[in-house]
Amino acid sequence: MRILVIGSGGREHALVWKLRGCARVQEVLCAPGNGGIEDTARCVAVSPSDHGAILELVRRERIDMVVIGPEAPLAAGLADTLRAQSVAVLGPGRAAAQLESSKVFAKEFMARHGIPTAAFSVHSDPREAIARLDSREMRYPLVIKADGLAAGKGVIVAQSRDEARRAIESMMVERQFGAAGDRVVLEEFLEGPEASFIVFTDGETIIPAVPAQDHKAVYDHDQGPNTGGMGAYSTDRILGHDLESTILSSIVRPVVDAMRAEGAPFQGILYTGLMLTSNGPRVLEFNVRMGDPEGQVILPRLESDFAGLCESLCLGKLAAYQAAWSQKAAVCVVLASAGYPGAYVKGKTVTGLKMAEEDGRVVVFHSGTRRQGDVLVTDGGRVLGVTALAADLPAAVISAYEAVNKIYFEGMHYRRDIGARGLAKKE
Repeated sequence: MRILVIGSGGREHALVWKLRGCARVQEVLCAPGNGGIEDTARCVAVSPSDHGAILELVRRERIDMVVIGPEAPLAAGLADTLRAQSVAVLGPGRAAAQLESSKVFAKEFMARHGIPTAAFSVHSDPREAIARLDSREMRYPLVIKADGLAAGKGVIVAQSRDEARRAIESMMVERQFGAAGDRVVLEEFLEGPEASFIVFTDGETIIPAVPAQDHKAVYDHDQGPNTGGMGAYSTDRILGHDLESTILSSIVRPVVDAMRAEGAPFQGILYTGLMLTSNGPRVLEFNVRMGDPEGQVILPRLESDFAGLCESLCLGKLAAYQAAWSQKAAVCVVLASAGYPGAYVKGKTVTGLKMAEEDGRVVVFHSGTRRQGDVLVTDGGRVLGVTALAADLPAAVISAYEAVNKIYFEGMHYRRDIGARGLAKKE
């Protein structure tokens, strides 16, 4: 089997790594890939936004299956383009991808189908949105979301009316997130622990992945601005059987069935970001692809054949696939460039990777790196995801941070509390 993975981040490195370890996989290509992915797959300098070039690559290389990693190509309809040419592809079409590409679509979809989520209002005029802040029902903190894709950063939690006004002006007037801020969602602030619940679905059958918990804020103790994700951990204790069953029956199954009923069947990886409130789980957001960095802790725990899972999903035969998951714990610590999630400098030399991976429990996934001659240098805000798989969460945390201590690039920063919530829960 010859497989093409679309994308260039840590999630795509994890996908390539997992697929390359499958017995039936002859070769994995990645478009465009990065400095670490090229050690595992053949990287091809083709942009995910160039649908014609992707299709030509598929034909030229006789690709059997395409796995689309990031959200932007899905929102742009790459899966539709490939399916129209009878190419097996893992990823939803443009219509179903609106669950992520439009916060407004997702909120109104949930309202139509009774999916539990926070109360909200939608605004396309900044003056109207600001006027809404003075209504009696407004409570603070208040969540302000840009409607479109904003690389995981288009959400601001305002502690006061003034902060909310500034957030609206930043999104809608100053265009901090470009066209993503044409509309905004004002949303009730929910309290409780967060969890990421990810499933594989062919539009009918649903196979849950093991749960994971992301760490979005840039600094320890969830301080500072949101990022694309500064780390994650995965253990079976995050949700438990009863809560997982509730999420499947009250959220995931209704979403999959409603998308099919609306003529946009969801075929791919559905990520539900949850707040576990005192009144039960509530949806914060949907993503229409594997999470990043959640994928770096979920995929190492999959013990059954991943290529077989992807193939079964693409062919609509997921009911015949039996997933097997490890009971071990996984931890991923993201190493970021100085200044991230704001402006950052590229081109810093990365050292210590071989030493970090001397521990057989550790894999380092590359998010933003490139080769500069014989030297590996930084090429993004999030640079590396240091992942450890171990018998339990304390052992995984220790292994991950021991590996982190062997890696260096100028300005490197990272959170030192990845997995701390899970350790506290265990105690």
